[in-house]
Amino acid sequence: MSKLPTKLKIAKRRSKIHGNGVIATDTIRKGEFIVEYKGRIITHDEADKQYHGDVGSGHTFLFTLNDDWIIDANVRGTIARWINTSCEPNAVAFIHSEDKKNPDPKKDRVIIEALRTIKPGEEITYDYGFEFEVPYTKKLVEAWACKCGSSKCRGTMLGGKKFKAFEKAHPNWRK
Repeated sequence: MSKLPTKLKIAKRRSKIHGNGVIATDTIRKGEFIVEYKGRIITHDEADKQYHGDVGSGHTFLFTLNDDWIIDANVRGTIARWINTSCEPNAVAFIHSEDKKNPDPKKDRVIIEALRTIKPGEEITYDYGFEFEVPYTKKLVEAWACKCGSSKCRGTMLGGKKFKAFEKAHPNWRK
């Protein structure tokens, strides 16, 4: 993995998408590392105990790192926690493992990287594509509503197979 830049090319600002967001303060080239998503490392059980019931809130600063660990950006979080979701993102969140020979899941890192060139003033976004271990209902899908404004917006921050199955079973859920 390449090194992260020593000077970030981003700043926290009010967002047109939702609340706070992160904008580019300088040109960010396709493939360039933007920022690392950091916070307190906790287990899934700890996250469930501390944030139980939040699955229906439509808001979180939790990032699933792997099967064992979650990054809780509510504690020691970086500016990355303010990056909003979009169904037509200009960035992507990659999970990197540092040591391929002796992997330690607790040391995995989340790096936000540009999918395309991002111009100064443009909001940084990536597709959250949340997947939850609870039954998908219209209420849950609406609680996690996407406000990205893209013509390709799927209407929710939820993604993956469970959302596709929900959408197939409820083709008129948006009405």
